[in-house]
Amino acid sequence: MDHMSMGGGTPWLDQPVMLHSSRADTCKLTPEQCAYRSGYWRYWYQADYVYAQGTVYFFVATVGLCFLGFWTQRLAPTSLRNRGWWNKGLAGVRFLAYRRYETPAIRWRMPSLGVGVLLTAGFLFFLLMTLGPQPYYWPNTQTLSYGSSPPIATRTGWMALACLPFMLILPTKANMIASLTGVSHERLIVFHNWVGWAMFALALVHTFPFIVFHIWKGDMVHVWNTSVVYWTGVVALIAQAYLQIFSLRSIRDYFIATGVLYTLAFFYPQIRTFFEFGISNRATFTMVSDTAMKITIPIDTTWQPGQHMFLRFVHMGLHAFTAHPFTICSIPARRNSVEKSRLTFYVQPRGGLTGRLAKAASQRPGFSVPVLIDGPYGGVRGRPLNKYDYNLIVACGAGASFSLPFVMEGILRAAWQARNGNREPLSKMHVVMATRDPQLVHWYEEAVVEFLEENGLDTIPEEVIISVYQTGRPESKPNSTSKEPEQSDEKHGVEKMAVRQVPINVYSGRPDLGVIIKEATLQSGVSVGIAACGPGGVLKQVQDEAAAAQLRVAGSVNGAREVYLHSEVFSW
Repeated sequence: MDHMSMGGGTPWLDQPVMLHSSRADTCKLTPEQCAYRSGYWRYWYQADYVYAQGTVYFFVATVGLCFLGFWTQRLAPTSLRNRGWWNKGLAGVRFLAYRRYETPAIRWRMPSLGVGVLLTAGFLFFLLMTLGPQPYYWPNTQTLSYGSSPPIATRTGWMALACLPFMLILPTKANMIASLTGVSHERLIVFHNWVGWAMFALALVHTFPFIVFHIWKGDMVHVWNTSVVYWTGVVALIAQAYLQIFSLRSIRDYFIATGVLYTLAFFYPQIRTFFEFGISNRATFTMVSDTAMKITIPIDTTWQPGQHMFLRFVHMGLHAFTAHPFTICSIPARRNSVEKSRLTFYVQPRGGLTGRLAKAASQRPGFSVPVLIDGPYGGVRGRPLNKYDYNLIVACGAGASFSLPFVMEGILRAAWQARNGNREPLSKMHVVMATRDPQLVHWYEEAVVEFLEENGLDTIPEEVIISVYQTGRPESKPNSTSKEPEQSDEKHGVEKMAVRQVPINVYSGRPDLGVIIKEATLQSGVSVGIAACGPGGVLKQVQDEAAAAQLRVAGSVNGAREVYLHSEVFSW
């Protein structure tokens, strides 16, 4: 580090920047000492490669394990899925993925146990790589250095640099790791944040020993004024500290990140949007209730229930530069259909962009604007939800419309089986929605009825049960799940034909999700697929009960033989 210095005055980068340097080394010690010094963890001129390579191997091994687990589960034959030991092992893994804990005193919610295990493994790896090789300081005399490993300050710097490629890959919406492991980008962002903190900690450990050493030596001021590496290093450390500190949830604010890598990450989805969807799509807006707006985009593409799109509305001022995520509330058109598919979104208008769009839709029903599309992202990974014997869809708050594509898919599947004489049992589906919108029943029924008419169907199959809990109405009993459903009346704007075609059970108060999920997962010998979307409190309740179900499966307790959970962490 100190060899890169200048004669005096303020240092600047006026020297050629080399992509690599020579690894040649002439050992002047005894043959035995030279052989010992050339050990794997001790040889100075290759230690940068050795320590960085070890870090890369750790990340690659972690990705490899996730890759094997995901594709093994996805490609496993039916005969293997029906084995008890397979379902127990799968339940154990899913328990680690679902179970979360909270610390209300400090308002901190830890990641799932599985994420915690990976983070702990990373912490132990970097700790051992930092403190394992000894001694920790580089001796001043060559006679003492033949058996020493590179100092902590040096090895941590190399490990920090090796983390950089993975930290840059993880936050992008479309990346190789997400494709290999089946983990969506919004879940990989957790690891992106923690890898950033690992880099920051390693950078601090890399920095301070040099400063302490030169203060002890008495030449810190001279080195600061003459060595360019201190100036460039401090600039990089300040930038990283800024990014890490301002990424904390308690003080996080939206800021514009600069640099070539961010620019590339920004332009990639724009280029993808241009080549995959073009720039000629238009979005049409209609208010379906006082608190719900419908967005429709004709498009020629496919997607799966539970996925979301990023939309950028052109001609909307500064909002045209930002992409907003919306959960898709429709399914693609059938293959033999002459009409285009329609992306449909039901949005709860708030402030900002959605508020402006809702105001315009109220004044000019059916108005449209150009839109740029990026996606789809997220959704159910592995087996489709309808491959499970029992489907439970939980959609609360602004995410109530999340359930619509699952219902539509269930309707089409039942119709297809009826037309083809297929007697294979249909998956039973229970949709549970909780909302404060008193008009949700009306526009939800209209959406289902419109779908039935487009596909030439009369009603939904009896295997699909829809329950709506109106949290804005007072509940007359403490446990809303034990109440008799109230019939939809005129104040919801429900037409009689819609009620006949789409039977919906309407309750007052909040649903007891714990009881509902437990009852579903206690069904003997069935496979249960759960999809949930809503506020954090709702997801926490669903994840805890799904994790408890995994313990019952692993412990051979009477109940479902398999339980799968897909949860959406956000919805508009």
